This record gives sequence, C-alpha cells and structure tokens, in this order.
Amino acid sequence: MLRKHVELRPDAEAVVELGGDRLTYAQLWRRAARVAGGLRARGVTAGDRVAVRYPAGTDWALAFWGTLMAGGIAVAVNTRSTSWEVEFVLDDAGVQVDLPADAPLPDGEPYTATDLVAADAAALFHTSGTTGRPKGVPITHEAFATNAENLIRCLGIPRDAGSELRTLISVPLFHVTGCNAQFIVAAYLGGTSVIMPELDLPRIAVALAEERISLFVTVPAVYSLLLRHPAFTDADVSGVRWLAYGGAPIAPSLARSVKEAFPAATVINGYGMTETASLITVLPDQDAAEHANSVGYAVPSVDLGVVPIGDDPYTGELVVRGVTVTTGYWRRPQATAETIVGGWLHTGDVVRVDEAGRVHIVDRIKDIINRGGENISSVEVEAVLLTAPKVADAAVLAVPDEVMGEKVGAVLFGDRAEIDVAEVLAHCRERLADFKVPQYAAVVTEALPRNAGGKLLKNRLRDQVRWGDPLR
Repeated sequence: MLRKHVELRPDAEAVVELGGDRLTYAQLWRRAARVAGGLRARGVTAGDRVAVRYPAGTDWALAFWGTLMAGGIAVAVNTRSTSWEVEFVLDDAGVQVDLPADAPLPDGEPYTATDLVAADAAALFHTSGTTGRPKGVPITHEAFATNAENLIRCLGIPRDAGSELRTLISVPLFHVTGCNAQFIVAAYLGGTSVIMPELDLPRIAVALAEERISLFVTVPAVYSLLLRHPAFTDADVSGVRWLAYGGAPIAPSLARSVKEAFPAATVINGYGMTETASLITVLPDQDAAEHANSVGYAVPSVDLGVVPIGDDPYTGELVVRGVTVTTGYWRRPQATAETIVGGWLHTGDVVRVDEAGRVHIVDRIKDIINRGGENISSVEVEAVLLTAPKVADAAVLAVPDEVMGEKVGAVLFGDRAEIDVAEVLAHCRERLADFKVPQYAAVVTEALPRNAGGKLLKNRLRDQVRWGDPLR
C-alpha cells in the first residue's frame, strides 16, 4: 500500500508534524527503510516486537513504518502510562527492541521485507485496562487495510481524493482512533497525516485552515471545548469535508452544533474497540443530529449479533465477527476463550437495536446499577444528563446503599455557578422513570477522566468523588 503511493506520488506530503518535520512519500519511504535496516542490525526478524514510545510526530511515523518494513510488529505504547504500566506492556508483549522517547531512531542499510502476507500481525495495541490488566490485541495488515476501506466507504471519501485528503490527528497515535481511523486511512488513499504532538485547541482552530484539513476525527469532549473556544470563532473551516466523532456518548445539542459549525462536512459517529481494529458501526450524516443517541449500523466488513439478556431479542450483549476482529488476545488463552465464543467476539456492551436497524448502546454489562432489584442503565441516565441545561459532560456511578443495595449517583462537569442541580433533576424526572433519577450529585469543574479512546475511567472517578447527602 505504502509503496504504491511512493511510486505514484513521491513528492506528495505523507506526514507533517506541526512545528516539526514534513515528509513526502519518497522521504518517508527512504527514512523508514533505514529504520528497518537499523532494526534488522539489532536482531529484529519476522514477527519480533518493537515498542514505539515516541511522542506523536514524524519519529513515531518512521518507527511505525520502519518496524513493519523490517517485518516486525509495532507495539504502540501509551505515552501517558506510568513506568510500572510501561514495564508491564513491554514484558507482556515480549518486546525485542524498545524505542523510548529519548532514543534516536535506529539507522542502517535500507531494508524492506518482501515476505509479509495479509494475515501477519502488523501491530499490537493494548486495551485500556479499565476492567483489569491491559490485554494485547494483535492487528493484522488485512485488518488495518479493511478498517480503512470501511471508513472511506462510510464517509464517502472519493478514491482519487489523494492530495485533497489531509487529516488532522489530535488524538493519540498509540490508540486505534488516531492510528487506524486517521493515520492508516491517509496512507491508504495517498493523503497526508498532519500530526499534533499534543492537544492544543487554539492550534487546531488555526491548523484547520493553514494545513487545508479535509478530515477531522476526535472525541465529543474535544468538539465541545473547541466550539466554545474564542480561537474557533473566526476559524476558517470551509475546507473540512469529512468529520467523525466517537469513543463516548454525544449530546444531541452538541451533534447539531457540530453540524452547524462545519456546514460543508459530512458528519458521522463511529463506534468500535481495540479488539476490532477500530470501527464496528457508523451512524451516517443524515442521522447524526436526529439520532445522536445511536451509534448506527454495521460497517461493511463485519457481522453484528445480539445475545439477549431478557425476553426482548433486540436487546442484549453485542457480539461481532469479521476480518477486522481479532482472533485472540496476545498470549492470553483464557481471556480469549472467555471473550471469543463460536467465532463471535463478545463486546461487553449491552445494546438495543431499533426498528430501523440502528444500534443503541444501553450500557456496559458491568456498569448496570441494581437498585433494589431494578436494573438501571448508567448510559441511559448519562444520555439524559447530557441534554440538561449547562451540563458539558456527565458520568453515572453506583452509590452503595444499605437498604437498596445501590443508588444512582451523577457526576456533572461544567461551571459550578451555572449548573443548577435542582433544575437538572427536574429535567431527569421529565425523561426518566422515578427510580432512575439520580439520588446523589456532584458538580466538578475539571474534565471527567477518560482514556485515550474517550472511555470514562469510572474507577478513577469512584476514588475521586465524595458524595454528600441524598438529594431526595
């Protein structure tokens, strides 16, 4: 895939680091081949793991492609991890060569592996570890390419987009959203990855115009902050043609605001997992505002299934299979057997499929609150809280109770002076059954903790939040 664009468009920009280097496809190929040669000189052979720990930028891109060209497997390490967490990942992956942030790129005689096949593992990403120790997920060359194909079909990106496709990557490259849904997609069509080393809202507003960005992907929280930032007021976004968000629920009002702020863009909501190389479903542009509480329909290459948890056959745990879905966790046979049953990967997400075939995330199986025998979906309550006045983000947690077992607690992110908790509760009572209305509430002024994919870190929230007296 990469060689094709090197041959057809050698002088086209492939990778740009904001404030750093700019590489054409020819330059990227030559330098990555030297990285590959340096890795081979250090003993890397087919299937060996190389830890890529550079910050987002051209060095990361060169290390990634260089590892693949050496025939190795790139281990995308979370640069925000503690030293203990990094050591765990390096040991779990059985890394042969570690490339920490302060290490020079390997250099040697140019080398390009010629014996790779589509089913070979190309990279190893680790799950977020929100429910235990992180698990390694091998992603094959075929899964990378197929995920890219899914995204360009669902967004309607022309195959001859070429130089028109310039994506601004503001999310981490060590996560499948940044790597698979942007970095690989740009390379798939011969476009340009414009990489932001760290999130900078004013810089995003400027870069959208200066770098002629046509594709932008990020999580709802960033869109919320960006649209309210003074730097965005006069930003030129006329060139943005394709827009995507995912990783977390989005408030319907925010979905409408995004469409209004980027009037020339096709907007989609994407839902996926590390285990599925990114996308499982996509909510198309025509549904983005009116059905913001849905994650849409299956992408072309996957099959979806529902394992009922009650009498309703359209509500239950979502299962998925297809070429983008991993065949197993790295060196975790027990976890693999528990998660992949009969060829179907169990996502752990409880979904409802509506009459149009749209998928709605109801909850995580482990996030259902049991209040006196009544099962309450935290995701359902969060969706209602996101539509309440002045609430920018929300999380729902179970609060232990001696009588009921668990009660509903709401963590609200926003301006403490503007959020009226009584008004928020009244809003909930109009839209939720009485037993689902939060009985505890805490207002916080710092953004809710999320991992690189936008998933709420509820374990951290539970440690941070101190509940006051019950509200009713």
